[in-house]
Amino acid sequence: MSKVVIIGSGLGGLSCGYILQRNGYDVTILEQGWQIGGCLQCFKRRGAKFETGMHYIGSAADGQTIDRMMHYLELDRSVTLSALDSSAYNTVNLAGREYRFPNGREAFIEQFSSYFPHEHEALVRYMDIIEGIASASTLGSLTSEGRDVAIESDYFTRSMDSVLDELFESDELKSVLAGDIPLYAGERGKTPFSQHAFIMNFYNKSAFRIVGGSDSIALSLAESIKVKGGQVLANKRVVKICCDDTKATAVETDSGELYPADYVISTIHPTRLLELLDTKLIRPAFRNRITNIPQTTSGFVVYVKFKPQTMPYMNTNYFGYRGTTPWGCEDYTAESWPKGFLYMHMCHKADAEWAESGVVISYMKMADVAEWQGTKIGRRGAEYEAFKRSHAEKLIAEVDRMCPGFADSIECYYTSTPLTYQDYTGTEAGSLYGVAKDITLGAAGRVPYRTKVPNLLLAGQSVNSHGFLGVIVGSIVTCSELVDPKLIYNQINEANR
Repeated sequence: MSKVVIIGSGLGGLSCGYILQRNGYDVTILEQGWQIGGCLQCFKRRGAKFETGMHYIGSAADGQTIDRMMHYLELDRSVTLSALDSSAYNTVNLAGREYRFPNGREAFIEQFSSYFPHEHEALVRYMDIIEGIASASTLGSLTSEGRDVAIESDYFTRSMDSVLDELFESDELKSVLAGDIPLYAGERGKTPFSQHAFIMNFYNKSAFRIVGGSDSIALSLAESIKVKGGQVLANKRVVKICCDDTKATAVETDSGELYPADYVISTIHPTRLLELLDTKLIRPAFRNRITNIPQTTSGFVVYVKFKPQTMPYMNTNYFGYRGTTPWGCEDYTAESWPKGFLYMHMCHKADAEWAESGVVISYMKMADVAEWQGTKIGRRGAEYEAFKRSHAEKLIAEVDRMCPGFADSIECYYTSTPLTYQDYTGTEAGSLYGVAKDITLGAAGRVPYRTKVPNLLLAGQSVNSHGFLGVIVGSIVTCSELVDPKLIYNQINEANR
């Protein structure tokens, strides 16, 4: 039985581990932290639980893509979902006016035609394009056929804003449709329209929160891997991938343990991976290209515990913007921050009437906290704590301005900065979603699944795409190097009969 060592226990590592252990490989997953899960991690403070990354998922209604994948990965046995408001799974507030995003093609067209009557035909065309992109890609179709460039390929190389400009006359409508860009840290002139299309289609079909927290996904996958004979080991920080002249041979941890490997799969940030490799098989040109790929921006987060029965459970995700556009929120001054935010509640139980906790996220640059680089969590000093407190107060005030009563409902709050995110996820500069998708870079901006070390493969959010669907599809592509993809898709179909 061939041994596979997987570095990182986020969704990418765990889903690769499940697929390969199921298909006859001996899998060991190594996690540097004490808690598995990567962006699936949750934490508790004073009895309240908080998400850190995977706040909600889409396309999980009966028979839809993620529902099918959850059956295949056996997640349906222990992970419970709670549907967001089908008439407003997302709410966008631009300069004081709110817009509600309903699930379903026809409902969406009808709702947005009521906001912008003269754009009805353009909205129909918009949905046609989005559905065409989703169906043309393995991201949406989950088939073993190579369909990524079958149709609508032009939208993979054009910027999101340029396509919206071509489709619509109303600047306000274009801004509203871009209102969810914090989900992928979109940038004008750089983010491909296809990325917007995948995410729009993903959530338009259906949208759900994970009851009790997304760590249930990590725990479920880890348990299934163990039942099938694999290992998921925490507190195992990898410091080296050992190679001979032709291939990787083992993985070494900081305690000096060696894990022999026939194959190694890295799901950590590609820059972190290169730090583990000292081999002539990886050429300097490749190292330079990977280390110079731009990253998505980082964020500042306020985790809020509400006073009991003071905050009604909000069954929508709230995107708030001070101005008339969501673009450019990553470019701010001390005076203009925060330009926008994403505000969500934790779903602590099904059919919740009152919220126990919530999270507010706003963009923040690593440069803002650079003076504390190299310090350790909990030991960054009084000035750092004052920095966090002042920013938290500004962000809370901004949310309260759009959602009155928010501030008065807070019992206590906690914060994280780009440094926190970097410490817990290992991304470069604390980037929210790893490597940025940038059409101006072409192939130079992409991270490959395969490397010049023939038995070293890559998976995770920086390789294919971030988010539940993007990472899962990436895992399937990576595992297809070791398992016949037709067999994997047949297994998915069989699990859903």
